[in-house]
Amino acid sequence: MAKKKQSGTCELCLREEVEVTVHHLTPKEMGGTFLPTADLCIPCHKQIHALFTNDELAAGLNTIESLRSHPKIHAFVKWIKKQPSSRLPRISKSNSRKRKKR
Repeated sequence: MAKKKQSGTCELCLREEVEVTVHHLTPKEMGGTFLPTADLCIPCHKQIHALFTNDELAAGLNTIESLRSHPKIHAFVKWIKKQPSSRLPRISKSNSRKRKKR
């Protein structure tokens, strides 16, 4: 069954009236299936997964506050807040993530 598109406020960048998706603050494969989630806009959600592995997310980036305070996410949030809610920027994996994957 296809998920309905949901509009709301991104809990990370706080932009309003954006399409939001559910982000498991602790990845499901790391035991987060029934743990807290956050509604994130698509760009913020993609940026988190482009920058960090599930291991990194589970180990210490499993709250909105910890994500928002990370320098790479902080810089992204500062930038995305200035973008119109309709904008879906292209997100690429960081070079450090590309090197780790084999």
